[in-house]
Amino acid sequence: MTGTLADILGVEVPVVLGPFGGLSSVELTATVSELGGLGSYGLYGYDRDRIQSVVSDLRAATQRPFALNLWLETGDEAWAVDVSLDESVRPLAPLFAELGLTPPEAFPERFLPDLGEQIDAVMEARPRVVSFVYGVPPPDVIETAHRVGAAVLGTATTADEAVALAEGGVDAVIASGAEAAGHRVSFLLPPEDSLVGTIALVPQVVDVVDVPVIAAGGIADRRGVAAAFALGAQGVQVGTAFLTTRQSAAAASYRAAVRDAAAHDTILTRAMSGRLARGLPNLATRIIEAEGGMAPFPAQNWLTGQFRAQAARADRVDLLSLWAGQAAALSQTDEADDVFRELAAGLPEGR
Repeated sequence: MTGTLADILGVEVPVVLGPFGGLSSVELTATVSELGGLGSYGLYGYDRDRIQSVVSDLRAATQRPFALNLWLETGDEAWAVDVSLDESVRPLAPLFAELGLTPPEAFPERFLPDLGEQIDAVMEARPRVVSFVYGVPPPDVIETAHRVGAAVLGTATTADEAVALAEGGVDAVIASGAEAAGHRVSFLLPPEDSLVGTIALVPQVVDVVDVPVIAAGGIADRRGVAAAFALGAQGVQVGTAFLTTRQSAAAASYRAAVRDAAAHDTILTRAMSGRLARGLPNLATRIIEAEGGMAPFPAQNWLTGQFRAQAARADRVDLLSLWAGQAAALSQTDEADDVFRELAAGLPEGR
């Protein structure tokens, strides 16, 4: 696919909603798309039936383009046969006790749906855009996406990753700086060795790829958008600023915690999922890090999910995964419409 980024994405405004994993909502995705941007929906952990249901709901809410996001397998995933349940549960016992829960007595057969099944369901849905994290989509996946009319976005945390994505055939690269919320989606080197800030990353990526670049990480208002375009980006992806709006799936207490955070409050931790991610520290992260011995991904994510579900119902924000970026303090708006208008105000004239 060729043309400007807006042409590739099929949008009027090159503002992309960050694809939240468990916090995506149909309302927020559709709202951003209806405003002329690209709404995104994260499908982490979704099986075929759930993907089909979400797509149906999205199509009922908007006729405009939206993106579906998938996690690729990196090869370092741990499966049930590789992990000791007793050793993995022991550090988490105080957190189950906080909620009066009994720790699980067995792992499921699978922690995650089959990736091939997810990809097939997404391609059958024919979204305008498919985005990927944790690697370069296989050639046959990109070919299928193009055949069904979908543009393909890949996510890079270093310039080398951007080159790999561009050479692999993606239509645009999301350059995700270390300030960004959630998981560090590095795939060529460990994430600890790939922590490049947005302002340093974007121009380096622009210089080494021949596809449009979307800047992500630390962008929450018109100033961040203007800076991203000055660095050579053709669009921006924004997560935390939209996460704090009422249209997101985040609980009110979660949104309040993000708004109250300062830039220096976020941490990088493996505590909640087994993979490095940026969020706010709380009782859960402190206990897990103090106890040590956390399970690898996705076992750790499944285990903490067993108490996080109850924590959400009980509004125990101190026991949730509080993903947030370093621009959290700039995220003070309740309405997604207001966030979008603020971001659009930073676009160069003619964009």
